[in-house]
Amino acid sequence: MHSWLDRKKPPGLELPAGSWSPARRMLGCVGCFWLLLSSCLAAVCGFGFVSSAWIVKGEEPLSFGLLWHCSRGPAQVSGCHTFGGLRRFNEIPSSSWQTSAVLCCGGCALLALSSLLAVVIVFLPSGLCERRLCTLAGYMQTAAVFIMASGLLVYPFGLNSATVKKYCENSSIYYAGNCQIGWGYMLAIVGVMLSVFLPFFAKYAPKEHISLTPIPTIL
Repeated sequence: MHSWLDRKKPPGLELPAGSWSPARRMLGCVGCFWLLLSSCLAAVCGFGFVSSAWIVKGEEPLSFGLLWHCSRGPAQVSGCHTFGGLRRFNEIPSSSWQTSAVLCCGGCALLALSSLLAVVIVFLPSGLCERRLCTLAGYMQTAAVFIMASGLLVYPFGLNSATVKKYCENSSIYYAGNCQIGWGYMLAIVGVMLSVFLPFFAKYAPKEHISLTPIPTIL
């Protein structure tokens, strides 16, 4: 004796190939979340990179960044200035900071480019091209994490420079002396730590990453 459910859904009836199952929708949501996270972390790392608050001195309005330094002049007017600009890159007070600037800039560029790839991938139909672009973006994000992490580790070596010692007395490698680590450096660290998860989401971003198996019916 068959129930009315058997008559409503005859055996062998399958959904059309283009229909969206819950698993397929979930995989699409992973790609959208990966795009959103990639864009946000690229913005966070970029904002931390251009910040002038990597090293700050609490008693005085003095701060150092990778490319900027801010201080108060004789007229009690605060201002921020670049370390000589791109044409005079060697005016950055430490070779360690120069290396860190190059590494962090390159890592941010890779994150930004991978975010653009994520935008393209979300609108691509599922297939070989989508999977290859996801793999490429994942490799770029992995490289960006290692490059920016290296830049953040190299930066504290510059605390031993004469310019920093002039304002942050007794400073040395990995010791800021009378100064302290600013929010810009901490923001860059948080951005890099969260970026570690981006390649994982890139792996599961393709809409057909797993084969969808039919769920057996009980009735």
